[in-house]
Amino acid sequence: MGRKAVSRLFYNLSIGLTLVLAIVTLGAAGATFIAPAASVALTFVGLALPVLLLCNLVAALYWTIRWRCWLWIPLIAIAGNWWYLSCIWQPGSSAAKPNGRTVMIDQAAGKRAAIGSAIDGADGAAEVQAAGERAADGYSNSVLTVITYNVASFNKETSGHTCKQIASFLKSEQADIVCFQECGINSTFTADSVRAAMSEFPYSLIPYTPDSIPLLQLAVFSKYPIRASRLITYPNSKNCSMWCDISIHGKTIRLFNNHLQTTAVKSNKRHLDKAIGKILRRVMGKIVEEEMNELQQLPDLHKNVEIAASSLLKELHQNFIKRSLQADIVKKQIDASPYPLLVCGDFNSIPSSYSYHIIKGTKGKKGTKSAKLSDGFQSCGHGYMYSYRYLKRLLIIDYILHSAEIEGVDYYSPELTYSDHKPVVMRVRM
Repeated sequence: MGRKAVSRLFYNLSIGLTLVLAIVTLGAAGATFIAPAASVALTFVGLALPVLLLCNLVAALYWTIRWRCWLWIPLIAIAGNWWYLSCIWQPGSSAAKPNGRTVMIDQAAGKRAAIGSAIDGADGAAEVQAAGERAADGYSNSVLTVITYNVASFNKETSGHTCKQIASFLKSEQADIVCFQECGINSTFTADSVRAAMSEFPYSLIPYTPDSIPLLQLAVFSKYPIRASRLITYPNSKNCSMWCDISIHGKTIRLFNNHLQTTAVKSNKRHLDKAIGKILRRVMGKIVEEEMNELQQLPDLHKNVEIAASSLLKELHQNFIKRSLQADIVKKQIDASPYPLLVCGDFNSIPSSYSYHIIKGTKGKKGTKSAKLSDGFQSCGHGYMYSYRYLKRLLIIDYILHSAEIEGVDYYSPELTYSDHKPVVMRVRM
């Protein structure tokens, strides 16, 4: 085969791969509308959307360099997922944030703090204190700072050092309302220990199940009074959600704190890594005697790799299904709210997922009341957004959503290393 024939073959293969990549990428958009229980393949294609978009970008650059009309194919695939791109990137750059926050000046704030004596009781005193702190820092009294953070059990420390460091961060951000996931409360580091570290917040809610079912603990801390509340548990899961009503300057909002089904694939991944590692070491001639004896007892090491990989994929899909069912439960609670909404938490789902769009409310059944929420990042964020620190910083799985009655002012995610997640900060105006 001559050089010209090889070049022609490569050219045709490039066109074919570009077409297939574009079709799969456009198909990934369908993951938004198809429940995981209905399609295994589409669920995983939707999960791979960040990588697919990067591959299309590479393909677009390739055809640009070659200056061929096939450039339009990856561009169409990218444009067809603009809704996903808008969830991870917004034009502009974040404004300067002294100490990590945007300063908004309102000279009337001090006056509002001064009239706090007209508010009776401890609840009023707390509101006055919060208003006074904001006035001293140059914040508008109508602007609230809401933070959601999966703290990963505070690094499983018992000394409370990480918890205190996070409390210091919250103070520097002038946080008003904080949602924690995976609080990791235990017999050594108790709920009272967490409350003591979060002493800046006079109101807190750390729910427990009446029958003491073990849960991945949630917590809400607030500078404003917490009224009614409810814990939402899920069948066959340690994950949970909760909502509470918070009274702010005579207005009430309903806050949701969610931690949807975790991926929980670490155990199977360890088995897979171990099996693959043995194969590689055997190929390289570096396997030790103990492992050789173990290998001789296994009928087929490659089969064990297949089993581990199959278990990993099966567990991932089962957890996709669990998340979608949990999202349906949360959505019903959201639609029943009589108050403006803030919906926070670790969804364990990227924006292309069925669960994210169920909760956000872009999928409402005809003839039913369905609250449509806005993604805080789309409302007032800038630049590139991700919240999971690993996997090449490609994933956003932590969110703050809000109803139309609440205006987004600023949205960002500071770089903290206390957890595998980053905190998400949003400033809102009532």
